Amino acid sequence: MKKQTILMLGAASLLLSSCVVSKKKFEIAEAGRLAALYSRDSLADLLGMTRNDYAILDELRNGLQNDTALLRNSIRNYQNLVSTGRNENQKLNANLQDREKTIAELQRMIAEQKAKVKNLLGSVKDALLGFSSDELTVREQDGKVYVAMSDKLLFESGKAIVNEQGREALGKLAEVLNKQTDIDVYIEGHTDNVPIKTAVFQDNWDLSVIRATSVVRILTQTYGVNPLQIQPCGRGEFKPVDVNTTPEGKARNRRTEIIMAPRLDKLFKMLEESKQ
Repeated sequence: MKKQTILMLGAASLLLSSCVVSKKKFEIAEAGRLAALYSRDSLADLLGMTRNDYAILDELRNGLQNDTALLRNSIRNYQNLVSTGRNENQKLNANLQDREKTIAELQRMIAEQKAKVKNLLGSVKDALLGFSSDELTVREQDGKVYVAMSDKLLFESGKAIVNEQGREALGKLAEVLNKQTDIDVYIEGHTDNVPIKTAVFQDNWDLSVIRATSVVRILTQTYGVNPLQIQPCGRGEFKPVDVNTTPEGKARNRRTEIIMAPRLDKLFKMLEESKQ
């Protein structure tokens, strides 16, 4: 009986002490809250402000804090943009440098092509130096070398068999062509506008094609020009260089043109790559 009494007294003592501790904590917290209010009210009084004024000031402070947070975010975003812009600028500079290199290479290749045409023109003129201007002419145009041989140098009237003087001229030209492995050669037959119709040729177009083919055969079969370099075609009366109303004009139009063009494969390839 005494033990039970002692236990009950102990439990009651613990309960009372717990209540006392909780009450003390509450009193301390309440005192702190009142002190804060008193301090804020005292500050408001000291500044000559009402509690409402202080609340407005407090609201302004909170607004400034929010604005500061937004400003920090804006600064971070701006820094990210600057960093991104710097990276893009570096990429643009790299692309610009690549394009400048490509342009420089293209300019070098174009200059090289011009030099080839100039050298080719000089070589052809030297090879055909012994022929008169009414027999043949040599010129450079649009990056190509043109040799225009009159029909009287190559053929008899209305025929497509190359004569001896024409063979001699073609042989001298072949010496140049055989040293130029990186050019394409086009043989174009041309006539005046006087109609022709024989057992061999149906019209001027037919005559111009057969004459061009005859020249190709002499160059390839007799003088060894690479057949893969050379191509014949007939223009008939449709590409005159003079009027067909005078004998002199008609004579100029009756011609075979040998056109030599340096190959531009590498240049075209680089141009295509630069577009990508």
